Amino acid sequence: MLALPKFGADTVNEAKTVAKKTSSGSSRPTAKKSGKAAPEVQADDSAGRRPAITDFDKYLLGEGTHRQLWRVLGAHVSAEGTHFAVWAPNARAVSVIGDFNDWDPSRAPMAQVGSNGIWEVTIDGVGEGALYKYHLIDAQGATRLKADPVGFGSQHPPEQASIVRDIDGYGWRDSAWMETRAEAADRRAPVSIYEVHLGSWRRKYDDGGRPLSYKELAQDLVGYVKYMGFTHIELMPVSEYPFDGSWGYQPVGLYAPTIRFGPPHEFRDFIDAAHAEGLGVLLDWVPGHFPTDEHGLATFDGTHLYEHADPKEGFHQDWNTLIYNYGRTEVRNYLVANALYWMEEYHLDGLRVDAVASMLYRDYSRNEGEWIPNQDGGRENYEAISFLKEMNIAVYGADASVMTVAEESTSFPGVSQPVHTGGLGFGYKWNMGWMNDTLSYMEMDPIYRQHHHDEMTRPIMWQFTENFILPISHDEVVHGKGSMLEKMPGSLDEKFANLRAYYGYMWMHPGKKLMFMGCEFAQPEEWSHDGDLNWDAASQPAHGGVQTLVRDLNKLYRETPALHVGDCVPEGFAWICNDPAQSTLGFVRYGDAGDAPVVVMCNFTPVERTDFRIGVPAEGVWEEVLNTDSELYGGGNRGNLGAVTAQPTACDGHDQSVTLTLPPLSTVVLRLKAN
Repeated sequence: MLALPKFGADTVNEAKTVAKKTSSGSSRPTAKKSGKAAPEVQADDSAGRRPAITDFDKYLLGEGTHRQLWRVLGAHVSAEGTHFAVWAPNARAVSVIGDFNDWDPSRAPMAQVGSNGIWEVTIDGVGEGALYKYHLIDAQGATRLKADPVGFGSQHPPEQASIVRDIDGYGWRDSAWMETRAEAADRRAPVSIYEVHLGSWRRKYDDGGRPLSYKELAQDLVGYVKYMGFTHIELMPVSEYPFDGSWGYQPVGLYAPTIRFGPPHEFRDFIDAAHAEGLGVLLDWVPGHFPTDEHGLATFDGTHLYEHADPKEGFHQDWNTLIYNYGRTEVRNYLVANALYWMEEYHLDGLRVDAVASMLYRDYSRNEGEWIPNQDGGRENYEAISFLKEMNIAVYGADASVMTVAEESTSFPGVSQPVHTGGLGFGYKWNMGWMNDTLSYMEMDPIYRQHHHDEMTRPIMWQFTENFILPISHDEVVHGKGSMLEKMPGSLDEKFANLRAYYGYMWMHPGKKLMFMGCEFAQPEEWSHDGDLNWDAASQPAHGGVQTLVRDLNKLYRETPALHVGDCVPEGFAWICNDPAQSTLGFVRYGDAGDAPVVVMCNFTPVERTDFRIGVPAEGVWEEVLNTDSELYGGGNRGNLGAVTAQPTACDGHDQSVTLTLPPLSTVVLRLKAN
């Protein structure tokens, strides 16, 4: 057994003081003492027990392929007590300190296991809910107090200790969903995602203004998303994070669902409830960087263990965060296993991977001289690219029914193409180019739109190079960008009409859909994480009309094969009419043979167009299945009396055509009526 240094009285007292301060944000202890003697501490091998970490575990850890890393590291409750294990290869000594041993590092020294830098100990009598940290004597002989990198629970920030959580034995009731969810993730399926920041969706003002708990969200949020017709919920990061203002994008506990809304089993209750309603749940996952908080991963054992040592590789200037060293075997293992952890332990249906562009390029947001080229002198981050491929192979290899989604804003090739064909292996990619171009167009006064018509038509040129999701995300309604409604030009009525027309265009355009909470009812203010959505506005007629429109768009999208089967293939789309001078555009959506085609016409001027002739791909009656100017949505109720009949007049390359009334600032949708 490794000889551990003795802890003197001064070290013990220092550890007690620092542990209490850093786990509560003050010098006040955060947990009451149990009133009984601290548990006797014995390492597994000295007690004659079977070691918790097997030789096979050691082999996989050394190889960097332990796909269930969380079953070896972290805190695991058993009948005997709790087994603790942590990776700290350069530490001179490690102990577990907690409320069960008066934060005394002399009572639970850990022993090294093999040559992989893993330390472990089992402490009798410690169980669910115990507070703990790792007390390290680092490579330089200094003391460090760290939260568990693979901890399953944490205290509520600003308190910083890890919490022992028994995550085994949950009684899932979602077998029916799990057996069929592959259909919901397929690129031929309707995918419409509601993006949510759990802390600010809705608050309980009759209870101090607190956010809803996971159990309350399981009823209120799940019920609302189901009612609105979305197919998936995307959660902004819930991996434990110290600072509310980061919205979760600076996680410090990748294996711990944030305690802000409840313990881990209640997070499972939320996911189980969503699955019961036929809704998938995606998680924003942040493997691109982590915060510099002292209790986190930064210089974990006194060395740059998880991050690069050189700030030109290891420090994000934009976010003041640290960048993972993707070239280190153990770090890649830590991250890949984490992706699998959320799928296996929490039945999540996919990961939206944050800030992929920042990972792909060594010069991301850096000036000349502030970055280190790759081995070939280029800007691509080979190690990060390799990691992303490995992660996608592991995730889809474990369960092909899930989806991975890249938030990637550049033209990096093959993001959503299979790894074996040279791609990164993601299932989908956010279409940031579509979002930027179309919002730029919509923000213009309509009098200038004729000169920028290509911003609405150009995105189709790359639409089928990837499996795209069209995103209207949280990033578009914060930091002075204004709400979606505020972006629109004109009078208040025109703002609403512009927004309705844009949403109609978005839902009819090829690509899966994503909308951030509040945008579905045209919240008048931009989003703030400090409060909640303006639900009072949603009860007003104009806002409620937009909400009804989004619900109807989701219904039409889900129930019309032509609007989703071909989202990711060029055969599902064709232009029929583009007139920049009148700021009108039209296209056809096709499904499989036998599916009724859909014709879409958009008028982005405040001028009504009557007797507007367009070609259609088939004879017969074309039903007006949606009109954003309907009075149901707050419009002027101008339209085509429910249907038009094709006439044998050639137009737009078709042998037959129809004449339409295009209301001002509107999208009109026609579907061929079955004979």
